[in-house]
Amino acid sequence: MIPYGKQHINQADIDAVLEVLTSDFLTQGPKVPEFEQSIATYCGASYAVAVNSATSALHIACLAMGIGEGDLVWTSPISFVASANCVLYCGGDIDFVDINSESFNIDINALENKLAQAKANGRLPKALIAVHMSGLSCEMKEIYELSLQYGFRIIEDASHAIGARYLGKTVGNCEFSDMAVFSFHPVKIITSAEGGMVVTNDEELANNLQLFRSHGVTRDEDMMTGPSHGAWYYQQISLGYNYRMSDIQGALGTSQLNRLDEFVAIRNRIADRYDDQLTDLPILLPEFSADFYSSRHLYVIRLQLEKMSKSHIEVFDELRANDVGVNLHYIPIHLQPYYRKLGFNFGDYPQAESYYSQAISIPIYAQMTEKEQDDVVRVLHQVVR
Repeated sequence: MIPYGKQHINQADIDAVLEVLTSDFLTQGPKVPEFEQSIATYCGASYAVAVNSATSALHIACLAMGIGEGDLVWTSPISFVASANCVLYCGGDIDFVDINSESFNIDINALENKLAQAKANGRLPKALIAVHMSGLSCEMKEIYELSLQYGFRIIEDASHAIGARYLGKTVGNCEFSDMAVFSFHPVKIITSAEGGMVVTNDEELANNLQLFRSHGVTRDEDMMTGPSHGAWYYQQISLGYNYRMSDIQGALGTSQLNRLDEFVAIRNRIADRYDDQLTDLPILLPEFSADFYSSRHLYVIRLQLEKMSKSHIEVFDELRANDVGVNLHYIPIHLQPYYRKLGFNFGDYPQAESYYSQAISIPIYAQMTEKEQDDVVRVLHQVVR
């Protein structure tokens, strides 16, 4: 089975992990700060805070921003459920903005119209979580301009998008946002086995992030309520969590970062090759302008079912039956049973639901061979025709 995605581990990665395993620190040692600094430098951000998953990163980003009971946050319905769950963890209220049918990201016109209506209704969002679907940045400049007009803050869910660029700059520089979140799950662009990161240019947010990822505990006397009792002393000054990343993960992530640009370039070459070889099929291929350089975490095709004799599920099942490990990213969050109980319904976000009825993610990963890609293309032609 050709998987839709997988990690690429080389000897340098293995050596980096073995070095930690034979060192004095398996966790809370020097490798996590090294990884954080490397990511901050790569992105052009002032601060980076590593955690054990991107879900944890989203959670502490919401906490650091002060999302709490009664606060409203908007995000995209086309994402993994973590992009919305993080708000509910904080006691906030979640709502969604429909997607653009070409980029699969939040539709700017839909966002602008929803904001105008929300202002008229007297309940604007406190924050927006902008999901960079498949590794393609949202239109962050336009979102930022709307945030200035309507007074909301911005978290970039860049879980798919490390190594991507927007307007010529690296995603994660936070020029148009308060924070950005990355994922290092094995199927992402680079991996730390599991892991996540929040980057920001705001010192206060960075301090809050560091507190929330480690029990709300500090050893910084400037943050304590009174003088230190000695070198052993710490204070818990907020309610935090154990979301720390281990040094093993930090070492692997730092090693992988050395090949990030190479991985993204390879993924783009694979995507370009798909673009060339799939044009004559009844499917819609990803499209975006020169302002965007996607990290190509996913390559999503959309079936033109009106031109086909097979259903969505038939195509999906036949591809898997022929050893092409396709997947579907994602089921619209608002259609999940848990969110239906919160009052969301079919028909709420038509573009997201239309996307779901057509989308299939086909294999793309950095070590994919031309033969593997040719096999995917051959089977697609066989099944879709």
